[in-house]
Amino acid sequence: MHARRRGIASSVRPYRKEVPEWSNSDAKEIEAKIIELRKQGMTCAQIGLVLRDKHGVPNVKLATGKRVNAIVRENNLDMDIPEDLRNLMHKALLMRKHLENNHRDIHNARQLQLTESKVRRLVKYYVGNKRLPSGWTYKPETAEILLSR
Repeated sequence: MHARRRGIASSVRPYRKEVPEWSNSDAKEIEAKIIELRKQGMTCAQIGLVLRDKHGVPNVKLATGKRVNAIVRENNLDMDIPEDLRNLMHKALLMRKHLENNHRDIHNARQLQLTESKVRRLVKYYVGNKRLPSGWTYKPETAEILLSR
């Protein structure tokens, strides 16, 4: 969106409609493991990686019929700020800290503008979908406090 060039091709997960026979496909066991990992403080992305690498579950949605995020939400274990928004806010916070020491870094200043623009667009989306309260806005001054929770 912000670059003046086309995207490049990248790797894609193999297309499957059913669970491979070699994988762990017990839905109740997988859901219990997801809940356990979330209670340990892992994000949904980290949970997916652990299930893939350590427990032989290549695709949670094929095995359970639901995504990791949906399972976490059903059990009321989701974060107050969505994971993708939290990651962007963390990135913007690190850029601001960098700019405090490096005032003349114009490339990073531009990247900070683009990142905070993405944050504001994502906040607008989540407020519209009622994942965030209606008056919620992104403020760089309070971002560090929000991310520490």
